[in-house]
Amino acid sequence: MNMNTLLHKIAEMKIVPVIKIDAAADAAPLAKALIAGGLPLAEVTFRTAAAEEAIREMKKFPEMLVGAGTITSVEQAKAACEAGAEFLVTAGFNRAVTEFAVENNVPIFPGVCTPTEMMLLLEYNLPVAKFFPAEQYGGLATIKALSAPFPGIKFMPTGGINEKNILDYLAAPQIVACGGSWMVKEALINNHQFGEIERLAAEAVQLVK
Repeated sequence: MNMNTLLHKIAEMKIVPVIKIDAAADAAPLAKALIAGGLPLAEVTFRTAAAEEAIREMKKFPEMLVGAGTITSVEQAKAACEAGAEFLVTAGFNRAVTEFAVENNVPIFPGVCTPTEMMLLLEYNLPVAKFFPAEQYGGLATIKALSAPFPGIKFMPTGGINEKNILDYLAAPQIVACGGSWMVKEALINNHQFGEIERLAAEAVQLVK
């Protein structure tokens, strides 16, 4: 999937569920819950050993748009792509991972929070950055300040965003979508509360409509 098509799909959904999954066996019921809740999108973070297999399981559902987050090395990026990840997300700017993605035409959203990192983004002609951790680094005010010298770059903020503040972010023209985990909390997944995940996903979809 090319970047423009991917961005259109993500912008339509407005929320990217950011997922930490401890057991790959939970990936299929989690995907079903997100689909049923009207939010068939997942950023599966490489914070656990289950991430790669979880992506494979989620990709068995054709409705799901699945990416890999917290990518810190080219090896992880390759593993994620081989598992079926359609996009990559990094918490900070990693030149080797970014070059791997660009060279292999894999959409990537590098993490930034400073003007210096924004300059690096321009080197690779990338249109969207992950702004992380959003709330801790000044939130929307910082995003608007960064946008002044870099008007061509949009943001996908993550970190501290929830049902209470997401509408403020989405109202800003600089924002493509927001990453959030309140509807896919680790405890809900580990306790197999997939009905609750479906309910929270549906509520989130209604909220951002």
